[in-house]
Amino acid sequence: MDSKYIRISKFLSLVLRHKPETIGLILDSEGWADVGELIKKSFDAGVLLDRPILRQVVEGGEKKRFSFDEDGSRIRANYGHSIPVTPVHAPAEPPEFLYHGTATQFLQSIDGEGVGPGTRQYVHLVEEEKTAVEVGSRHGEPVVVVVQARAMHEKGFEFFKTESGIWLTREVPREYVVIQGSSP
Repeated sequence: MDSKYIRISKFLSLVLRHKPETIGLILDSEGWADVGELIKKSFDAGVLLDRPILRQVVEGGEKKRFSFDEDGSRIRANYGHSIPVTPVHAPAEPPEFLYHGTATQFLQSIDGEGVGPGTRQYVHLVEEEKTAVEVGSRHGEPVVVVVQARAMHEKGFEFFKTESGIWLTREVPREYVVIQGSSP
C-alpha cells in the first residue's frame, strides 16, 4: 500500500477504532459507520475520501483491519477498538496455544496479573509465534507470551477470530500464561 493509503488507513483507525468524535461520526453498537456519512464528515475535517479509496484500503490491507457490510453501505474496523463495541464475530474454539507479542517492559505486570487488553477492549492473540515477535518488536525488545487458549476456552473464556486471523479475548489470567524469550 502506498503512503496515501497508509495515511488513510491510519485516519480510519482513529475514527473507526478510537475517536469517531474527532469528526463527529456516530458508530453503532458493533462499530459500523455509514459510508456516506464517513465520506462527508471526513471531507468537512479536511480528509478527502471516496468509495474507491475506501475500497482500496479495505481490500488492499494485508491485516484486514476494516470491512464493509454486505451491500457496501457501512464500514467498520474489524478489531483494535479502544471504544466499546460488540464483536461481530461468533465465538470460536481456539487452537491449543495462541501467542501474544509484547515487550520486556511489560513482563513484570504480565507475570503478576496475566495479559490485559491495555487501552483496547480485547487482548490480541495470533496463531504464529513469528507474528507475535513482530508485534512485540514494535514496543521494544520483543517477548512472546504463550497462551493456553484451549484450556481457557474449556473454562468458559470466550474467543473470537477476525477475518485477518487475529484472535480476541477479554483477558488472559496468569495461570494460562507461559513467557518465552524473543527468538522466533
